[in-house]
Amino acid sequence: MSNFTALIHNENIKIYSRVRTWVMLIILAVFSVSLPALMYFNMPRGSGLGTWDSFQMIVSIVFFLNTIFVVVIAADSVAGEFTWGTIKMLLIRPWSRSQILLSKYISIVLFSLLCTAVLIVFGLAGSLIFASPAGDSPSSIAAWSPAEYSFIDLLCRYVTLFLTVTLAFMISSVFRASGLAIGLSMFIMFAQGIFAAILNPDVFGWAKYLIFTHMDLRGYMGSDVGPGGATLGFSIAVLAVYYVLFLAVSWSVFRKRDVAG
Repeated sequence: MSNFTALIHNENIKIYSRVRTWVMLIILAVFSVSLPALMYFNMPRGSGLGTWDSFQMIVSIVFFLNTIFVVVIAADSVAGEFTWGTIKMLLIRPWSRSQILLSKYISIVLFSLLCTAVLIVFGLAGSLIFASPAGDSPSSIAAWSPAEYSFIDLLCRYVTLFLTVTLAFMISSVFRASGLAIGLSMFIMFAQGIFAAILNPDVFGWAKYLIFTHMDLRGYMGSDVGPGGATLGFSIAVLAVYYVLFLAVSWSVFRKRDVAG
């Protein structure tokens, strides 16, 4: 286990030793803390957003950046090793291919959690500092407080990020092309709503088994019934199947790939 921990540590060093990683984190922090300040100074006194209204606004805007940054790291995790030719040096170490791939995936998940934590900490700090005295508007769900609503919304967004990043990791492992992984992942992230509308499960029964239909779980925050009459449990089950499929393809291809050439 200590050797595997060292492997994860090595993967984290690869991520955080690059300038781009720190630039991404700084951008997240600056955007998260500056958006409520801009709202505060550009709106009439007393008419600004309350703490949690401001935080929800930050999450809705900055979380797209959060997803993009983590996808970039995930897409380069495996493909970058092939691009720079360092994969051969990595595979001669006393670790199995499964351990190497798992360590890369864990390091990406840890990075996604760090980025999300940066967004939360700086977003809340900015919202607390520049909150309007008028306070927050009531939550759209009476049983939830504005704080509860904000964090459940954030959790649903993280589920989408988690799946998108896993998809990028799979494409990176299979095609060894970080650009393709980034492009396809971003396309799916921005076009999932369009696909869900075109392939409406209320019209096409088989569409309820597509990942696009279930990636955004925020619809269940206001209703117990999702697209095509799906339940939250059904949507989670569909997403879990795709998640396992993405990882299985990644592991299968990476373990069998010939890197001698």
